[in-house]
Amino acid sequence: MAAMTMTDDLTCPIPDIAPMSSADMEAAIESVRQAVGLPLGARIVAAMSGGVDSTVVAALLHKAGYDVVGVTLQLYDHGEALKKKGACCAGQDIHDARLAADTIGIPHYVLDYENRFKDAVIDQFADSYLKGQTPVPCIRCNQTVKFRDLLDVARDLGAEAMATGHYVRRAIAGNRAQMRKAIDHSRDQSYFLFATTQDQLDYLRFPLADLEKPQVRGVAASLGLRIAAKPDSQDICFVPSGDYRTLIDRLRPQGREAGEIVHMDGRVLGKHSGITDYTIGQRRGLNVAVGEPLFVTKLNPELRQVIVGPREALLTASLVLEETNWLGQQATIEEAARDGAEVLARVRSTRQPSPARLALADDGIVKVVFAEGEEGVAPGQACVLYDPADDERVLGGGFIQSTQAVL
Repeated sequence: MAAMTMTDDLTCPIPDIAPMSSADMEAAIESVRQAVGLPLGARIVAAMSGGVDSTVVAALLHKAGYDVVGVTLQLYDHGEALKKKGACCAGQDIHDARLAADTIGIPHYVLDYENRFKDAVIDQFADSYLKGQTPVPCIRCNQTVKFRDLLDVARDLGAEAMATGHYVRRAIAGNRAQMRKAIDHSRDQSYFLFATTQDQLDYLRFPLADLEKPQVRGVAASLGLRIAAKPDSQDICFVPSGDYRTLIDRLRPQGREAGEIVHMDGRVLGKHSGITDYTIGQRRGLNVAVGEPLFVTKLNPELRQVIVGPREALLTASLVLEETNWLGQQATIEEAARDGAEVLARVRSTRQPSPARLALADDGIVKVVFAEGEEGVAPGQACVLYDPADDERVLGGGFIQSTQAVL
């Protein structure tokens, strides 16, 4: 491999990446045209985060013959991100997006959404921990700032669609758009996009659905884009240090109030220095010893209690959904629940979906009932539903409000 190079535009080392062949490039461009499904020349807003995925989307759309406008959102303090050690290119996202748009030859706008992002994502993130929940900020960001506010901007710019660099597939069945898993399941982001409404899905495009990450980097290298080797983001974007508890302590210091660690049988086993230090399923850091492995099974923020118990106590029989979204055949998720629709339920992004069915309680609450006890279920996380007859298709889902244990 040739020696790595450095440029004034990027402080990251850029290794050589094999460019695509002309045939593969043409195939990638045609794949984009198929994913977009609009006449050439149509205006499309490309949401450009500064990473390789969204940059390649903008570049391929331009090469495919669309009228592309790049938009980047300033969501948090990029100056703070520069202080993070060991994170190559952190803090340069807006700069990278501007440079890429100039290289591609498309107009580019930066929108200051810091206040919106703080209200809709950061504050909600901190509040969730105070409630004893385990939030998923990436979903909230897609649900609010990106797929609500930014879509409005795209429409104001006269765009016929907005494209993003997410790895998820949009397919048309009949006269409706479906959300489906990306071809590369190791990159699939459908879990994080479950809250995309039918109206939003009709307007959105995901041009990378049929590409794998090495191909995306190959496109970037072939087009001379300096972000070809830029590392993927690994952390919560607004927590550049990786220490989210420090952020929560600053925003919600009341979460640092001490309380008791209580066994589910009622025994008080010890003290803790703040409920925000704990999440459901946690084993490490409990600092209690009773001769058996203990896990956090429940958090009681009102009493400032951390409830612990054996691993089997983590098995969940059912859960209650809130803030639901539905993309299935039935008109609403309540109708599907009334019918007892079978689903595949995914309770964390890192877990495989499990067989389950929907149920509707007398008060109209939608529940997910698992065929077998499910581990790793925590309030605040998302429960994303897939079609058991076609497990590539996303049916919708909701946030986990509460759970019912098997025990």
